[in-house]
Amino acid sequence: MIAVELQNLAKRYGRKQVLKDVSLTVESGDFMVVFGLPASGKSVLVRLLTGLEAPDQGRVILRGADVSKLSAGERNIGYVPQSFALYPHFTVRQNISYPLDLAHVPKAEIEPAVQRVAELLGIQELLDRKPDQLSGGQKQRVAIARGLIKRTDLYVLDDPLVGLDFKLRERLIEDLKRTQELLKVTFIYTTSDAVESLMLASKIAVLHAGEIIESGAPEALYANPQRVQTMQYVAFPQANLMPGMLRQQSGEMLVETSTFCLQFVGERPERPFGDIQIGVRPEHIRIGPAPATGWLTHQAKVLLREDLGGEEIVYLDVNGIVLTTVLRSDDQTQQHVDIDQVVPIAIHPQQMVVFQEGRRIGACKISE
Repeated sequence: MIAVELQNLAKRYGRKQVLKDVSLTVESGDFMVVFGLPASGKSVLVRLLTGLEAPDQGRVILRGADVSKLSAGERNIGYVPQSFALYPHFTVRQNISYPLDLAHVPKAEIEPAVQRVAELLGIQELLDRKPDQLSGGQKQRVAIARGLIKRTDLYVLDDPLVGLDFKLRERLIEDLKRTQELLKVTFIYTTSDAVESLMLASKIAVLHAGEIIESGAPEALYANPQRVQTMQYVAFPQANLMPGMLRQQSGEMLVETSTFCLQFVGERPERPFGDIQIGVRPEHIRIGPAPATGWLTHQAKVLLREDLGGEEIVYLDVNGIVLTTVLRSDDQTQQHVDIDQVVPIAIHPQQMVVFQEGRRIGACKISE
């Protein structure tokens, strides 16, 4: 069953087109993450979906019915905003129960509902406190609980973990995954954080410059991105991008950068020449000699090392192009390095994805 269908939504503010022709389908029970960089249009999309604003064009279909002209209160959506927005003079219990109080739910039904969401989010001991007695993470849990207390099968969470430190976000990510699975409901969750997207989503929709440019399961988008923004940003660390040129020579198509020249692999593109971008993920760059034939090899200077505990991000200078790679602490096959050291690197050409005008057109291989 389809829980949400957005059909050709558009929204403009003055001369600024914020959303254009946005279409998205969310099935019941999905944890759909809408990923987009800041100013991509995520919060505006949420406002159109929840009924806080009307689109300039397009329709919002919820549970099979067109709700485009219905108010926010008539759409039966649980909403968790980006800000805490807790009432300072209310207790945590009163803040959480507020949506039910507004809906005139009988008091005998409110307390069990409050206890249920408080238990889900581990805040039972906070119910009699005021917001000024809570930490930032506790306030966010209360805000999430208030959104989840609504009796509905659809919840919209607008970047609810923004501004929280990494460890706290990691704990809340686990809470949200467990909560969604226990409630067996549909979540639509917006974020500009790639780690949140990959950890939470059953499906990801990539919002870029006001358009959904790609959507699918996280593992599919990661393994086979069709748009350059998906490859670069829906990842941690971000994918490496190198500028290059596509040209023809002696009947074959070549991929050229300031550092290498490789043979193009893929169907002949509409424009078999001109500017391109070559993407390669950090984990596909090896420090050390090539493990076999058919690898691209080069020398690189180590610029910086970032220790993340179980792994290390290493920044390399390859003829003026900065590339990142990842070294796992338990990987004995890779060479560990020091800053300013010159080291050999190896990349398998077929892991190098070629994009033209932002769209995937092929890969590379060593010229024969």
